[in-house]
Amino acid sequence: MQIILMEKVVNLGQLGDIVNVKNGYARNYLIPQGKAKRATEQAKAEFEARRAELEKIQAKSLASAQTLAEKLDGLLVQISQKAGHDGKLFGSVTNINITEALVAQGFDIQKSMLRMPNGPLKTVGDHTLSIALHTDVTAHITVSVLGDTAT
Repeated sequence: MQIILMEKVVNLGQLGDIVNVKNGYARNYLIPQGKAKRATEQAKAEFEARRAELEKIQAKSLASAQTLAEKLDGLLVQISQKAGHDGKLFGSVTNINITEALVAQGFDIQKSMLRMPNGPLKTVGDHTLSIALHTDVTAHITVSVLGDTAT
């Protein structure tokens, strides 16, 4: 299916690109999220009429993501969990726990933005994670997991 991208999509294209994607990807994700429209002649004309407005909106969201990234870079988030004497946690620290801690500190972060390449944190210590604020902007934070030893 041919679509017009209404914003930059990672590994797909820039704003205004006309690309071919699988039907399900377009119908179930890109179009409902507002990231794309079908590439009909009417949609192409409508896009060209709104191109400057869409570029301005995208530039504004990029600028706000960059300012948030400056605040988040190097931030230390401490989370306390029950742990055994060997430093392993009873359970794990998930993206939900980290997101709640960031929201408590006043940052507007969704759990889908947090990138945990090794999965949930299961040991005591410092872990460096990244937050994808925009397709072009990522911030790196340190999550310090403190262990409460069970007796």
